[in-house]
Amino acid sequence: MSESTSKTGKPFPSAKAVEEILGKAVQNALLMHKRLRNPIAVYQDGRVVIIPPDEIPVEDDGRTVKVVGF
Repeated sequence: MSESTSKTGKPFPSAKAVEEILGKAVQNALLMHKRLRNPIAVYQDGRVVIIPPDEIPVEDDGRTVKVVGF
């Protein structure tokens, strides 16, 4: 078994593919919080900061998700 295949013989996704999938998951989570009017908590400058829904850095055009900042 090589390092790039699993025990089932299926290839592992590339690091770039994993990073892209995780990035989309974060974007969707931020958008969900914004749409549901829930704040998020981030760790900034050694402390926890609560960001209100109106200030969550994600654009919502009703169809796609695009993170602005972070």
